[in-house]
Amino acid sequence: MHATPPPTDIPGVPAGPADIRLVVTDMDGTLLDDAKRIPDGLWPMLAELRRRGVLFSPASGRQYATLARQFADVAEGMVFIAENGTYVVRDGVELSADPLEGAVAARIVRTVRRLVADGVDAGAVVCGKRAAYVERTDEPFLAEVRKYYVEHRIVPDVTAVEDEVIKVALFDFGSAEHSVAPALAEFAGTHQVVVSGEHWVDVMNRTANKGTALRGLQRALGITPAQTMVFGDYLNDLEMLDAAEWSFAMAGAHPEVVRRARHMAPSNNDAGVLRTIAHVLGL
Repeated sequence: MHATPPPTDIPGVPAGPADIRLVVTDMDGTLLDDAKRIPDGLWPMLAELRRRGVLFSPASGRQYATLARQFADVAEGMVFIAENGTYVVRDGVELSADPLEGAVAARIVRTVRRLVADGVDAGAVVCGKRAAYVERTDEPFLAEVRKYYVEHRIVPDVTAVEDEVIKVALFDFGSAEHSVAPALAEFAGTHQVVVSGEHWVDVMNRTANKGTALRGLQRALGITPAQTMVFGDYLNDLEMLDAAEWSFAMAGAHPEVVRRARHMAPSNNDAGVLRTIAHVLGL
């Protein structure tokens, strides 16, 4: 792990301390560097944020079990916005969920199976509250699954799992935005079809996204958008950015994210989230 650089001026962003009560950050491409590491400086910063009464919340396409393991030593009181907002948990208690109809999940899986039969190197991950379920058993695919779903199970048929399904994630070894995503166009009119990374597409209910989860959390805690700071880098972060007045796109973020955010933060490889928090809160 790398140490956090000292805070520096963030161009166009006034130095703090600002009245921030909630900090929400995406993980991959945002808080984590490109090697998927959490910056060392986060841990003392979390202690200081807690002392100041500022809630820190990871918001990710990753499953709850994965996030809870990454933050195991500091998880008490932390709100995890998991599975792109479809599952929100605090201290092991579900705060909100937006389950996907089983019949819809099965249709998505069948679409991916047809793509694979046509030569597309892709696979489906059916994401339940208890675990993620996959049919592919090859190591390259499972290696990608393990990065985001520590609780995963190989099953003969992912359409027959006995779990409450909250989303279906599709991994494409090529460009998800250009192959798998267009093939899911039939679902776009009724559901969220979100490109969440270079190789990932998530399909969820129309009402499910990180922004919906964040607005629900703000209402529950009595925190306003003006007291909320949000960081993101990819298309699954757009609605979340809209829910905060202090919205930041990471350097190198998807162009649409850059257009949607109010401010820019330094790169994820330069501990941009930590440096920006320190700047705005006057740490």
